[in-house]
Formats: sequence, structure tokens, C-alpha cells
Amino acid sequence: MRPTPAQIDALLPQTQCGLCGYGGCLPYATALAEGEATINLCPPGGVDTLQALGDCLGLPSSLYVADMQAKAIPPRVAVIREAECIGCTKCIQACPVDAIVGSAKLMHTIITDACTGCELCIPPCPVDCISLLETPAPSPEKINERRDRLHTRNARIAKNSPKNNQITPLNDKKQQLMAALARAKAKKSAP
Repeated sequence: MRPTPAQIDALLPQTQCGLCGYGGCLPYATALAEGEATINLCPPGGVDTLQALGDCLGLPSSLYVADMQAKAIPPRVAVIREAECIGCTKCIQACPVDAIVGSAKLMHTIITDACTGCELCIPPCPVDCISLLETPAPSPEKINERRDRLHTRNARIAKNSPKNNQITPLNDKKQQLMAALARAKAKKSAP
């Protein structure tokens, strides 16, 4: 019997970064459960998650270990250089777990204990005042809190959204943010 998306989602790091090509951890878990994705797409999970996914799905993870070691991302948190922040609120809107607080035209800050290190706040920042710092691996309890924060945010957005106004799926937001990141990288590398 194939595992459910919820069972697979429980193995993922809950960064909600979309680096797997899906709109977050649960969409990736759903694709895995349906046999539409491979187990080697989660750089934040690294080799441990790769092996857990392989065990759960009955797939050989050893084929992907070297690739995952090369692309694995250590646990990180974002930090705003507050003196440079202009209070645009774009980072707040991008954060999938509501780990950024602040108001328009006022300084923002990141609740590092809630941050998943997803990087989604970096591309929309017009003044490039957000950095990533490595952090110890989160505990299983912290990973569950990340999932709960995502669900709470999504429920709040759905509740506050006008009925005739569709919520932009995390997948669309990720594509927009990835395009912004590509533009920023191109701008930095231009002579």
C-alpha cells in the first residue's frame, strides 16, 4: 500500500521553499504519493530526507546520495539588516510561515525561531537587506510547528480573501519570486 501524502509530508523539512519544483512540502508529498516525482528533489532535507523518502516509498535512495550530497542545503534562517529595511512589506507577503513582522514604512524583523530559511523573502526585497545564516537542524517538534504555521497562514488568507478573489497559490508566488531572483542575479552580474 502506497503511503498517503500526509505520511510523506511528515518526512519533509517543512521549509516550504519550493526548491523541489512544487509549491511547498505537501504538494511535493502529493506528487510523490501519486508517483509523479522522484525522491531526490529536496535540497533542504538532504541525504537524511532522501533516505527516509526512499524507505517510505520502497525506492532505492542510494542511486541519488552523491547528487544529494552535492546539492543539499544546510538549515538556515533569514535575518533582516534592520537599519537598511525600508518597510515595503514585500518580505512579509512572501513568507509562507508568517515569520516576519513589521508595518508599512517601518522596520521589519524576522522571528528566527519561526523562520524556515526558505529564501522566499529575499527576491522581493528591493534593498537587498536580508541574509541567510546557518543554524542547527530543527527538532521534530519545530518541523511540526512549521507545518502548523503554514496551515494557520493559509487559513487566515482564505478567511480574509474576498470570495470572488482567488488566493494566489504558493506555486505561482514561487515562480514570481524565482523570476525576481533571476533578475536580481542578472543585475548583480552585469558589468
